[in-house]
Amino acid sequence: MTVNTEAPASAPAAMTRPPTPNGAKQKSWTGLWFVLPFAAFYALFLVWPTFLGLYYSFTDKSLTGRPESWVGLENWAEAFGDERAWAALRNTAEFTLYSTPLLVILAIVLALLVNRARKLGWFLRMAFFAPFVVPVSVVTMIWIWIYQPDGGLLNHYLQLLGIQDAGAPTLWLQDKSTALWSVVITTVWWTMGFNFLLYLAALQTIPADVYEASSIDGANWWRQLWHITLPLLKRTTALVITLQLIASLRIFDQMYLMTGGGPDRATEVAIHYIYISGFEGYRIGYASALSYVLFVLILIVSVVQFRVFSRKED
Repeated sequence: MTVNTEAPASAPAAMTRPPTPNGAKQKSWTGLWFVLPFAAFYALFLVWPTFLGLYYSFTDKSLTGRPESWVGLENWAEAFGDERAWAALRNTAEFTLYSTPLLVILAIVLALLVNRARKLGWFLRMAFFAPFVVPVSVVTMIWIWIYQPDGGLLNHYLQLLGIQDAGAPTLWLQDKSTALWSVVITTVWWTMGFNFLLYLAALQTIPADVYEASSIDGANWWRQLWHITLPLLKRTTALVITLQLIASLRIFDQMYLMTGGGPDRATEVAIHYIYISGFEGYRIGYASALSYVLFVLILIVSVVQFRVFSRKED
Protein backbone atom coordinates (compact mmCIF):
# COMPACT_ATOMS: atom_id res chain seq x y z
CA MET A 1 0.00 0.00 0.00
CA THR A 2 1.46 3.38 -1.07
CA VAL A 3 0.66 6.77 0.37
CA ASN A 4 0.42 9.78 -1.93
CA THR A 5 2.46 12.58 -0.33
CA GLU A 6 2.00 15.14 -3.08
CA ALA A 7 -0.11 18.25 -2.39
CA PRO A 8 -3.46 18.24 -4.17
CA ALA A 9 -3.74 20.44 -7.22
CA SER A 10 -6.57 22.44 -5.66
CA ALA A 11 -4.55 23.53 -2.63
CA PRO A 12 -5.06 27.22 -1.77
CA ALA A 13 -2.59 29.63 -3.29
CA ALA A 14 -1.68 30.89 0.17
CA MET A 15 -0.22 27.45 1.01
CA THR A 16 2.16 27.55 -1.96
CA ARG A 17 3.02 31.31 -1.66
CA PRO A 18 6.69 31.80 -0.79
CA PRO A 19 7.23 33.17 2.71
CA THR A 20 8.08 36.85 3.08
CA PRO A 21 11.57 37.75 4.32
CA ASN A 22 11.99 38.25 8.05
CA GLY A 23 11.06 41.79 9.17
CA ALA A 24 9.41 42.68 5.88
CA LYS A 25 6.01 44.37 6.17
CA GLN A 26 3.30 44.25 3.57
CA LYS A 27 1.85 47.66 2.85
CA SER A 28 -1.90 48.00 3.01
CA TRP A 29 -3.81 51.02 1.79
CA THR A 30 -7.07 49.92 3.38
CA GLY A 31 -6.67 52.26 6.36
CA LEU A 32 -6.45 55.29 4.09
CA TRP A 33 -10.06 54.76 2.99
CA PHE A 34 -11.17 55.16 6.60
CA VAL A 35 -9.10 58.34 7.03
CA LEU A 36 -10.05 59.83 3.66
CA PRO A 37 -13.49 61.28 4.63
CA PHE A 38 -12.07 63.09 7.66
CA ALA A 39 -9.00 64.24 5.70
CA ALA A 40 -11.22 65.59 2.93
CA PHE A 41 -13.39 67.61 5.32
CA TYR A 42 -10.30 68.77 7.24
CA ALA A 43 -8.69 70.03 4.05
CA LEU A 44 -11.91 71.60 2.77
CA PHE A 45 -12.99 73.43 5.93
CA LEU A 46 -9.65 74.14 7.66
CA VAL A 47 -6.58 73.86 5.44
CA TRP A 48 -8.05 75.54 2.38
CA PRO A 49 -9.68 78.45 4.29
CA THR A 50 -6.38 78.97 6.15
CA PHE A 51 -4.40 79.52 2.96
CA LEU A 52 -7.27 81.42 1.34
CA GLY A 53 -7.42 83.80 4.31
CA LEU A 54 -3.67 84.35 4.09
CA TYR A 55 -4.08 85.25 0.42
CA TYR A 56 -6.98 87.60 1.18
CA SER A 57 -4.83 89.42 3.76
CA PHE A 58 -2.74 90.76 0.86
CA THR A 59 -5.77 91.91 -1.15
CA ASP A 60 -8.65 94.35 -0.73
CA LYS A 61 -11.24 91.55 -0.79
CA SER A 62 -14.69 92.90 0.11
CA LEU A 63 -18.15 91.48 0.73
CA THR A 64 -19.62 94.16 -1.53
CA GLY A 65 -18.74 92.03 -4.55
CA ARG A 66 -16.34 94.45 -6.23
CA PRO A 67 -13.29 92.91 -7.93
CA GLU A 68 -10.40 92.33 -5.56
CA SER A 69 -6.91 93.62 -6.21
CA TRP A 70 -3.47 92.94 -4.75
CA VAL A 71 -2.48 95.51 -2.09
CA GLY A 72 0.58 93.79 -0.63
CA LEU A 73 1.32 94.67 3.00
CA GLU A 74 -1.14 97.56 3.24
CA ASN A 75 -3.62 95.60 5.37
CA TRP A 76 -0.85 94.43 7.68
CA ALA A 77 0.55 97.92 8.09
CA GLU A 78 -2.91 99.27 8.84
CA ALA A 79 -3.50 96.50 11.38
CA PHE A 80 -0.33 97.33 13.32
CA GLY A 81 -1.25 101.02 13.32
CA ASP A 82 -4.94 100.59 14.19
CA GLU A 83 -5.57 101.94 17.71
CA ARG A 84 -8.91 100.18 17.95
CA ALA A 85 -7.24 96.86 17.12
CA TRP A 86 -4.65 97.42 19.87
CA ALA A 87 -7.40 98.35 22.32
CA ALA A 88 -9.21 95.10 21.47
CA LEU A 89 -5.99 93.17 22.03
CA ARG A 90 -5.55 94.87 25.41
CA ASN A 91 -9.07 93.86 26.41
CA THR A 92 -8.33 90.31 25.28
CA ALA A 93 -5.10 90.22 27.29
CA GLU A 94 -6.87 91.67 30.33
CA PHE A 95 -9.60 89.04 30.11
CA THR A 96 -6.96 86.31 29.80
CA LEU A 97 -5.04 87.66 32.79
CA TYR A 98 -8.17 87.67 34.96
CA SER A 99 -9.74 84.37 33.88
CA THR A 100 -6.80 81.98 33.49
CA PRO A 101 -5.55 81.95 37.12
CA LEU A 102 -9.10 81.50 38.42
CA LEU A 103 -9.83 78.65 36.03
CA VAL A 104 -6.63 76.86 37.04
CA ILE A 105 -6.68 77.42 40.82
CA LEU A 106 -10.39 76.75 41.32
CA ALA A 107 -10.19 73.61 39.17
CA ILE A 108 -7.37 72.26 41.34
CA VAL A 109 -9.19 73.08 44.58
CA LEU A 110 -12.44 71.46 43.48
CA ALA A 111 -10.64 68.40 42.14
CA LEU A 112 -8.84 67.95 45.47
CA LEU A 113 -12.11 68.20 47.38
CA VAL A 114 -14.01 65.80 45.12
CA ASN A 115 -11.12 63.33 45.12
CA ARG A 116 -11.45 63.03 48.90
CA ALA A 117 -15.24 62.82 48.83
CA ARG A 118 -16.59 59.29 48.90
CA LYS A 119 -20.36 59.25 49.17
CA LEU A 120 -21.09 62.48 47.27
CA GLY A 121 -18.25 62.18 44.76
CA TRP A 122 -20.48 61.20 41.83
CA PHE A 123 -22.89 64.07 42.50
CA LEU A 124 -20.12 66.67 42.81
CA ARG A 125 -18.47 65.49 39.60
CA MET A 126 -21.75 65.85 37.76
CA ALA A 127 -22.55 69.23 39.35
CA PHE A 128 -19.18 70.80 38.56
CA PHE A 129 -18.95 69.45 35.01
CA ALA A 130 -22.60 69.99 34.00
CA PRO A 131 -22.28 73.72 33.07
CA PHE A 132 -19.57 72.90 30.53
CA VAL A 133 -22.02 71.00 28.31
CA VAL A 134 -24.59 73.82 28.32
CA PRO A 135 -24.62 75.90 25.07
CA VAL A 136 -23.11 79.36 25.31
CA SER A 137 -26.40 81.01 24.32
CA VAL A 138 -28.16 79.42 27.29
CA VAL A 139 -25.30 80.26 29.66
CA THR A 140 -25.24 83.93 28.65
CA MET A 141 -29.03 84.19 28.91
CA ILE A 142 -28.96 82.84 32.46
CA TRP A 143 -26.22 85.23 33.55
CA ILE A 144 -27.80 88.23 31.84
CA TRP A 145 -30.85 87.57 34.02
CA ILE A 146 -28.61 87.26 37.09
CA TYR A 147 -26.91 90.58 36.27
CA GLN A 148 -30.14 92.51 35.63
CA PRO A 149 -30.01 95.88 37.47
CA ASP A 150 -33.65 95.70 38.56
CA GLY A 151 -34.85 92.31 39.74
CA GLY A 152 -31.62 90.51 38.99
CA LEU A 153 -30.64 87.70 41.35
CA LEU A 154 -27.22 89.15 42.23
CA ASN A 155 -28.44 92.65 43.06
CA HIS A 156 -31.36 91.18 44.99
CA TYR A 157 -29.13 89.26 47.39
CA LEU A 158 -26.66 92.11 47.71
CA GLN A 159 -29.53 94.32 48.81
CA LEU A 160 -30.78 91.69 51.28
CA LEU A 161 -27.31 91.53 52.83
CA GLY A 162 -27.15 95.31 53.06
CA ILE A 163 -24.13 95.53 50.78
CA GLN A 164 -25.98 97.48 48.13
CA ASP A 165 -28.49 100.31 48.28
CA ALA A 166 -31.88 99.37 46.85
CA GLY A 167 -32.12 102.74 45.09
CA ALA A 168 -28.75 102.43 43.34
CA PRO A 169 -28.42 98.95 41.79
CA THR A 170 -25.11 97.96 40.23
CA LEU A 171 -25.07 98.00 36.42
CA TRP A 172 -22.97 94.89 36.02
CA LEU A 173 -22.95 94.72 32.22
CA GLN A 174 -23.43 98.42 31.55
CA ASP A 175 -20.57 99.82 33.67
CA LYS A 176 -16.99 99.90 32.39
CA SER A 177 -15.58 98.92 35.77
CA THR A 178 -17.68 95.76 36.13
CA ALA A 179 -18.56 94.61 32.60
CA LEU A 180 -15.34 92.71 31.93
CA TRP A 181 -15.32 91.09 35.36
CA SER A 182 -18.93 90.03 34.89
CA VAL A 183 -18.02 88.13 31.74
CA VAL A 184 -14.99 86.63 33.52
CA ILE A 185 -17.23 85.25 36.30
CA THR A 186 -19.62 83.81 33.72
CA THR A 187 -16.76 82.17 31.83
CA VAL A 188 -15.27 80.67 34.99
CA TRP A 189 -18.63 79.18 35.99
CA TRP A 190 -19.20 77.83 32.49
CA THR A 191 -15.80 76.34 31.54
CA MET A 192 -14.19 75.39 34.85
CA GLY A 193 -15.71 71.89 34.70
CA PHE A 194 -13.40 70.80 31.89
CA ASN A 195 -10.22 71.75 33.79
CA PHE A 196 -11.70 70.21 36.94
CA LEU A 197 -12.20 66.91 35.13
CA LEU A 198 -8.61 66.89 33.83
CA TYR A 199 -7.23 67.47 37.33
CA LEU A 200 -9.52 64.87 38.87
CA ALA A 201 -8.40 62.25 36.35
CA ALA A 202 -4.75 63.11 37.06
CA LEU A 203 -5.28 62.86 40.82
CA GLN A 204 -6.77 59.39 40.48
CA THR A 205 -3.64 58.15 38.70
CA ILE A 206 -1.37 58.98 41.67
CA PRO A 207 -0.65 55.70 43.52
CA ALA A 208 -2.04 55.50 47.05
CA ASP A 209 1.21 53.87 48.17
CA VAL A 210 2.99 57.19 47.79
CA TYR A 211 0.68 58.86 50.30
CA GLU A 212 0.84 55.90 52.67
CA ALA A 213 4.63 55.95 52.68
CA SER A 214 4.72 59.69 53.34
CA SER A 215 2.18 59.30 56.17
CA ILE A 216 4.44 56.73 57.82
CA ASP A 217 7.28 59.25 57.58
CA GLY A 218 5.11 61.80 59.40
CA ALA A 219 3.93 63.99 56.50
CA ASN A 220 0.57 65.65 57.04
CA TRP A 221 -1.96 66.55 54.34
CA TRP A 222 -0.45 69.97 53.71
CA ARG A 223 3.05 68.60 53.15
CA GLN A 224 1.68 65.86 50.93
CA LEU A 225 -0.06 68.51 48.84
CA TRP A 226 3.06 70.62 48.30
CA HIS A 227 5.63 67.86 47.97
CA ILE A 228 3.67 65.05 46.29
CA THR A 229 0.36 66.10 44.74
CA LEU A 230 1.25 69.40 43.07
CA PRO A 231 4.61 68.19 41.69
CA LEU A 232 2.91 65.13 40.17
CA LEU A 233 0.30 67.41 38.60
CA LYS A 234 2.85 69.52 36.70
CA ARG A 235 2.11 67.96 33.32
CA THR A 236 -1.62 68.39 33.78
CA THR A 237 -1.13 71.98 34.93
CA ALA A 238 0.97 72.72 31.85
CA LEU A 239 -1.74 71.27 29.62
CA VAL A 240 -4.54 73.16 31.40
CA ILE A 241 -2.72 76.50 31.28
CA THR A 242 -1.88 76.08 27.59
CA LEU A 243 -5.45 75.19 26.65
CA GLN A 244 -6.84 77.95 28.83
CA LEU A 245 -4.58 80.64 27.41
CA ILE A 246 -5.52 79.70 23.87
CA ALA A 247 -9.23 79.61 24.74
CA SER A 248 -9.09 82.97 26.56
CA LEU A 249 -7.21 84.68 23.73
CA ARG A 250 -9.94 83.44 21.36
CA ILE A 251 -12.78 84.79 23.52
CA PHE A 252 -15.76 85.99 21.50
CA ASP A 253 -19.09 84.29 22.21
CA GLN A 254 -19.66 85.48 25.77
CA MET A 255 -18.56 89.03 25.04
CA TYR A 256 -20.68 89.32 21.92
CA LEU A 257 -23.82 87.91 23.51
CA MET A 258 -23.56 89.61 26.91
CA THR A 259 -22.14 93.06 26.19
CA GLY A 260 -21.80 93.40 22.43
CA GLY A 261 -18.39 94.97 23.05
CA GLY A 262 -19.76 97.72 25.25
CA PRO A 263 -19.98 99.84 27.19
CA ASP A 264 -17.92 102.21 25.06
CA ARG A 265 -15.87 99.27 23.64
CA ALA A 266 -14.65 98.32 27.12
CA THR A 267 -15.25 94.63 26.35
CA GLU A 268 -14.53 94.64 22.62
CA VAL A 269 -12.02 91.82 22.14
CA ALA A 270 -9.81 90.88 19.20
CA ILE A 271 -12.10 88.40 17.47
CA HIS A 272 -15.06 90.72 17.92
CA TYR A 273 -13.19 93.50 16.13
CA ILE A 274 -12.22 91.05 13.38
CA TYR A 275 -15.91 90.20 13.02
CA ILE A 276 -16.83 93.88 12.87
CA SER A 277 -14.17 94.61 10.24
CA GLY A 278 -15.11 91.68 8.05
CA PHE A 279 -18.88 91.32 8.32
CA GLU A 280 -20.01 94.80 9.29
CA GLY A 281 -17.34 96.80 7.47
CA TYR A 282 -17.27 94.30 4.55
CA ARG A 283 -13.44 94.40 4.57
CA ILE A 284 -12.53 90.72 4.33
CA GLY A 285 -8.94 91.47 3.35
CA TYR A 286 -8.31 93.64 6.39
CA ALA A 287 -10.12 91.21 8.69
CA SER A 288 -7.92 88.40 7.37
CA ALA A 289 -4.80 90.39 8.21
CA LEU A 290 -6.11 91.01 11.74
CA SER A 291 -6.85 87.29 12.08
CA TYR A 292 -3.30 86.36 11.22
CA VAL A 293 -1.88 88.92 13.62
CA LEU A 294 -3.92 87.29 16.40
CA PHE A 295 -2.87 83.83 15.20
CA VAL A 296 0.81 84.76 15.38
CA LEU A 297 0.39 86.18 18.89
CA ILE A 298 -1.35 83.01 20.10
CA LEU A 299 1.37 80.91 18.49
CA ILE A 300 4.10 82.91 20.22
CA VAL A 301 2.38 82.60 23.60
CA SER A 302 1.96 78.84 23.14
CA VAL A 303 5.59 78.29 22.11
CA VAL A 304 6.94 80.39 24.98
CA GLN A 305 4.77 78.58 27.48
CA PHE A 306 5.76 75.19 26.09
CA ARG A 307 9.45 76.06 26.44
CA VAL A 308 8.97 77.34 29.99
CA PHE A 309 7.25 74.18 31.17
CA SER A 310 9.75 71.98 29.30
CA ARG A 311 12.62 73.64 31.18
CA LYS A 312 10.86 73.19 34.51
CA GLU A 313 10.41 69.47 33.85
CA ASP A 314 14.08 69.13 32.89
